[in-house]
Amino acid sequence: MYTIRKKKALNDQVTLMVIDAPLVARKAEPGQFIILRIDEQGERIPLTIADFNREEGTVTIIFQKVGKTTKQLDTLNEGDHLLDFVGPLGMATEYDPDIKRAAVIGGGLGTAIAYPQIKKLASLGVETDAIIGFRNKDLVILEDEIKPFAKRLIVATDDGSYGVKGFVTDVLKTRIEEGAGYDLVVAIGPLPMMKFVSLLTKQYGIKTIVSMNPVMVDGTGMCGGCRVTVGGKTKFACVDGPDFDGHLGDFDEAIRRAAMYKDKERESEHHCRLEGMR
Repeated sequence: MYTIRKKKALNDQVTLMVIDAPLVARKAEPGQFIILRIDEQGERIPLTIADFNREEGTVTIIFQKVGKTTKQLDTLNEGDHLLDFVGPLGMATEYDPDIKRAAVIGGGLGTAIAYPQIKKLASLGVETDAIIGFRNKDLVILEDEIKPFAKRLIVATDDGSYGVKGFVTDVLKTRIEEGAGYDLVVAIGPLPMMKFVSLLTKQYGIKTIVSMNPVMVDGTGMCGGCRVTVGGKTKFACVDGPDFDGHLGDFDEAIRRAAMYKDKERESEHHCRLEGMR
């Protein structure tokens, strides 16, 4: 059993939990994820590792209350337990040791996945800009947590209610044209956002890593549900990723496959964890 050590609402839709999971914390790295199950009757759901503390033996997860299981998870409180908490799964993010300047882009709930990337790059001495985007001010998360690790933090909102008005791609393009000199861009968020970030950075020849989030069932590569096409080859996000070269990914295929499940998601209340957020 895995004890919930801390629970915090980041906004009306998003909750942070710190879970007592020392074996997972011991091996966790940015880019990896876990699969949890609340109880014997519960489904298995994947959630990215948003943070970890090896000394305290804890792993932080952040989730949006959009489906049956995430809504049930949000009813639990500090001191309650999860039945299963399996991980770390997936491949840890790999960085070129020669990287000097990077931009990490987080779209909506993707900011929770961008956060550990920003921390890791800072620990490697990389000068990192964090660009995080949301629909409006009420949806902004992790701003205070990111600030200590980013050389520059830029918040963008679609409606201009907070920070810069516009999309993260607009901010990124401005920074590039200002001479930011990025060696690397990491983009995490909705598929369309990652697609357009990758198209932009390809124009400037900037290496780009994206974190793909297809439907995932077993997390071990056996079911094939999380397949994506990268560089013309079939890859499985759960074992080959979730990080991939943004310039090689077939985003249009991934978007089409994600749309195939919309009706079933509505029927079962199981929605994409990034739906409705930018």
